[in-house]
Amino acid sequence: MNAKKKAKPSSSTIALNKKAKHDYFLEDKTEAGLELLGWEVKSLRQGKVQLLDSFVEFHRGEAWLHGALITPLHQASTHVVAAPRRERKLLLHKREIERYMQKVQAKGYTCVCTALYWKGPYVKAEIALAKGKQSHDKRNSAKDRDWAKQKERIMKHNVR
Repeated sequence: MNAKKKAKPSSSTIALNKKAKHDYFLEDKTEAGLELLGWEVKSLRQGKVQLLDSFVEFHRGEAWLHGALITPLHQASTHVVAAPRRERKLLLHKREIERYMQKVQAKGYTCVCTALYWKGPYVKAEIALAKGKQSHDKRNSAKDRDWAKQKERIMKHNVR
């Protein structure tokens, strides 16, 4: 009489934009809803999404996600005209949109999507205000990351 329980996925993360962390200083992060079509949700469940060149654009008081690639499944693409790189509307409060618009209009800032993840039955996008890194900044962050790994190794061996 034991009912089998569904195994929950270990992580609710759908996709990460690792290139954004490498190319930008990420300052102000927030969560936004995403307006999707049915075939897009099915593709997200299969993990067929890339955020590599995605960014957020603001116009007419709305936020739009550009450049995110959601590859259509073969089952959905037989009866639906699928546009994998279409603009998708982000669902944010008006105050949040205005705050981000003001910061993006300032010199050197852009808004990028850093992650997509499940929150209950909904897909959420993590967007961040970003300022571009120069090549010497990228080298410094790589050095810091390597030094942190070395410190961990040293501490691990010294504890024994």
